[in-house]
Amino acid sequence: KVDWVVVGSDRIAANGDVANKIGTYAAAIAARHHGVKFMVVAPISTIDREVVSGEEIPIEVRKSDELFSCSEGRMAAEGATGWNPVFDVTPAELVDVIVTERGVVENPTREKIEALFSA
Repeated sequence: KVDWVVVGSDRIAANGDVANKIGTYAAAIAARHHGVKFMVVAPISTIDREVVSGEEIPIEVRKSDELFSCSEGRMAAEGATGWNPVFDVTPAELVDVIVTERGVVENPTREKIEALFSA
């Protein structure tokens, strides 16, 4: 009964790759697997035309201690390590549409993103 997955974005690359909170990429994969459309809604200021692709978007990584503890103290074995990114990048090919206040980009590409700025 779900037709669309709708997310925001913290940054969008010139080719339409989308950086957002961790888990967005997994949601896009699940949507594609189940035939559900994936929509990104963000202000035009989120698009960084100087960043060619999502590979160039710096991803904030927090201390792994956040993964291993809670208010009661450490929950993991001493010496355990982990990777704790705050954002992930969803490739443009998993995005059906980007919606901004300046317009809509279906199946985003660099050319379609650039056209949004000249409209």
